[in-house]
This record gives sequence, C-alpha cells and structure tokens, in this order.
Amino acid sequence: MGEKVVLVRVETSPEDISGMNAAQGILTQRGGMTSHAAVVARGMGKCAVVGCSDISINEHKEEIRIGDKTFRKGDLLTLDGSTGEVFEGGIKVIDPEIKGNFAKVMEWSDEFRRLGVRTNADTPKDARKAREFGAEGIGLCRTEHMFFEGDRIQSVRKMILADNKEERKAALNELLPFQREDFVELFRAMKGLPVTIRLLDPPLHEFLPKGEEIKESANRLNVSEEELKEKLETLSEVNPMLGHRGCRLAITYPEIAEMQTQAILEAAIEVKKEGIEPTVEIMVPLIAHINELKKVKEFITVTADKIMRDEETEVKYRIGTMIEIPRAALTADEIAEEAEFFSFGTNDLTQMCFGFSRDDIGKFLPEYKKKEILEEDPFQTIDVEGVGKLIETAVERGRKTNPQLKIGICGEQGGEAKSVEFCHKKGLDYVSCSPFRVPVARLAAAQSAIQEEKQQQK
Repeated sequence: MGEKVVLVRVETSPEDISGMNAAQGILTQRGGMTSHAAVVARGMGKCAVVGCSDISINEHKEEIRIGDKTFRKGDLLTLDGSTGEVFEGGIKVIDPEIKGNFAKVMEWSDEFRRLGVRTNADTPKDARKAREFGAEGIGLCRTEHMFFEGDRIQSVRKMILADNKEERKAALNELLPFQREDFVELFRAMKGLPVTIRLLDPPLHEFLPKGEEIKESANRLNVSEEELKEKLETLSEVNPMLGHRGCRLAITYPEIAEMQTQAILEAAIEVKKEGIEPTVEIMVPLIAHINELKKVKEFITVTADKIMRDEETEVKYRIGTMIEIPRAALTADEIAEEAEFFSFGTNDLTQMCFGFSRDDIGKFLPEYKKKEILEEDPFQTIDVEGVGKLIETAVERGRKTNPQLKIGICGEQGGEAKSVEFCHKKGLDYVSCSPFRVPVARLAAAQSAIQEEKQQQK
C-alpha cells in the first residue's frame, strides 16, 4: 500500500478502471492515441505509453521485456507520455498548474474565443480538476466507467446473467443508488453548468470476468463456472465494436436506459432542492437511424415524466445523440427532428469513416506517414477531407431542420489545436476534451477567433 505503480497490460478495457485509477502510469503493448488506455489515462491526468510493440509481457511470471532487458515486479520505470519513451529508473517530474503568465494567457483567451470548452469527465474528481482548468461543463460522461467501482461490477454481472426482465430489473435496482449518487456529485461539481451523460455504450461482454477471475466471479454470483463460461460464449461477437452496443442495448434491454434515466433525473431533483439548477443533457450513443432515437427517447421521456410526477418537482432536460456513424451524419436532417443536441464522437466516426481500428493503427501508421499516404494520425487531428465532410454535412442538415440545435464534439480531437480551429470554422457551439487538455482548447479557440477576425478585416 502507498507504493507508486505502473499498470502494464497488452491492452486495457473498462474492467481495468480501478487498476488505472491506482496506477501512476499505464504502459500497453497495443493501442493508439484514442485507444481505451490513452483516452482514460488522459482524462485522469495520468501518463500513458500505448502501442509499445517492443514490449513482451509475461503475466504469469509478472515480468516484461523491452529490447534485451527484462523488468520484474518491483523494478523502477519512468514513462514519458509525450514522447512515448520508457526509461529505466526514476526521473524527476512536476505537476501542472495554471498560475502566473499561464493564467493571464488563459484569461486573454477567454476574452477572444467564441467556441465553448467543456470536458470529458466520469468522476467528481475529474470534473473538479477540469473546472480548475476552465471547463464550462461536461460534454461527455461515460457511465460505463462507473460500473466498475467497488462491488458494483457484481450487480452488473447479475444483470447480464439474468434470464428474464424481472431478474435484470432487480440487479439494476442494486446499481440505481450508486449511479444516482455519482450524478449528484457531478451536478454539484458543475454548479449548474451543462452535464452531458451518455447512456451505456460498450458491449456487455466487457463487464464479464476473464481468465482466472471466472471461477471467483462464478462463486460470488452463485452460478457454476460452466454456466458463466457459457454466457461468455453466448455474448462473444466477431466484431463487438460494431455489434450489440450503444442504443442497441437500450432497445434490446429498455430497463437499462430506464434505470439510468431514473438515476439522472432523481440526482438532478436532489441538487435542485439544494439550490443548484442543473443543466441536464441525456445522450443516446451509436444512433444510425432516426427510429432508434425515437424508440430510446420514448423510454427516457416516459421514465422522466413518472419520476417528476412522483417527486412533484420539474427538472428541465435535453435529449440528444452522438453522431459517430456515417449514416447518422448523412441523415442528420431527420435525426434533428428528435434530437435537441448533437455531439460528434469523432473516435468512432473516424474508425468507421476510414475503416481503421483505433487500437491497431499504431502497427502501420508510421509507414503511412513515412510513405506520405497520411500526413497526420486521423485519431489525433480531424481528417478534414473525409471525417470533416461528414461533420460539415451533419451540421448543415441538422441546423436546417432545427436552427436551435446545440452541436459539439466530444472525441479526443476536441483538445487538439487544428481540430479546434476546424470546429470553430464549422460553427460548432463547443468542444469537449479531457480535463488536462482544456487549457489547450481554450487557447486554440481564441487563436481561431483572432485569425478569423484578421481575415475578415482583409
């Protein structure tokens, strides 16, 4: 206890959240700039080196090989997340702060910028840190990360293993008070600023145990090891990122969306009674067709109406969607009939536009750059000619249907200077990024506004 550790994995998934939270840094063999490890570590303000193909990991022996050197549990390493370097031994580090001239530049930036800057935050700690850096709300709260706190994962697994709706509801009722308290704390941290909460997105198999954990988890869930393995096999998919996830989960199991809606609205009512007027935005992920949004919206509104009747308290809320599938961008005029806001999930939008896996692109991207096929990593900087055209189309068509449509971006490119400039030019309302990238986004937004004004004067 109390030791500083580095989490080393082939790749991470949501089940590694507790380990990532405890670690000082994360080192993975596979992954790219928008892989799970990179995105979550960035949000936590932790150093991460991902896609380090020179590593050989032996989990059984608890050792890794880098080049011709072997490092075992207890050996000291230092990671540089900016350069991707791994150093043997310890190197002095400092914590970032906004003060002095840096703080003054941030003040000037806020005077000039038009684009709002929000943060991607899943915990009150991340939300408070982002506020320190000047975030004006939460543009993305990934609710799945909350499912791995403490013993909550057992309730999630009960829900997945349930044979009928009643059993699923019973398991979800165990999760409800935890989700509600999570949202209460986020609303308190934001003090009335917008909080966009995404309904459950990942495929359910990500919440089930793997390897040696299967036997222990089966005992805790009071099922046989064979039964648990059979469920794992049933949920396995050839391509899970294009499979049973996002809004498809809510349509198949409406009780999940209903529980999350109940937690969100009850949390909002609680903080309203404390004197905070929450700005609530409920986001439906992975929409491809307007009928998907209509159906999930129905689950949300029916649940919300019941809660407000029971509590005898009215809370305003918006329902919107992530635009992360090309078809959604191309039919944005239809989707805007039902959505009150759009948020571009550029990580998945880029994956689906290019046909690149964000976790595997690191294997061939260096050659693509070397041979001048691509100038930049499209997962770091918005690909203006391709992904950018989809965004532009969605903005134009969405606002033609609904001129009041709020539009932002919550992919990792939201904290990158060139991408912020693109969002400014295309008339988005805000960008949302990891807490520690908020100052970069504020500065880039100001530079974009100043540059635009100069061009208009000419």
